[in-house]
Amino acid sequence: MKLSHETVTIELKNGSIVHGTVVGVDVSMNTHLKSVKMTPFRGATPVVLDQLTIRGNNIRYVILPDALALDTLLLDDAPKSKPKKRETVAPVRGGGRGGRARGGRLGSRGGRGGAGGPGGRR
Repeated sequence: MKLSHETVTIELKNGSIVHGTVVGVDVSMNTHLKSVKMTPFRGATPVVLDQLTIRGNNIRYVILPDALALDTLLLDDAPKSKPKKRETVAPVRGGGRGGRARGGRLGSRGGRGGAGGPGGRR
């Protein structure tokens, strides 16, 4: 994880401001912090916590440190996997979409009842 051990400031959707060191972030943007100072709203006395986990959908924005080299962090350096080769398989009879079902062309509305096809219900 590229942001581990960085000190960030996070503003939450409820207006709280959280300042702490990133321990980890998952794919849902759930953020785990340590050495946290949380201010519930502007002007309130801050609360000091050893650790805090913030659910990702509650985050409004994250302020990253100025010294962070974003141009190198934004590069995708993860190894790329090669696409798997597909084996050719013989086509299956009657597969795919459409085809004849319940009367073919004449019963164009399909199912039971209804006025399907020419000369339907009058």
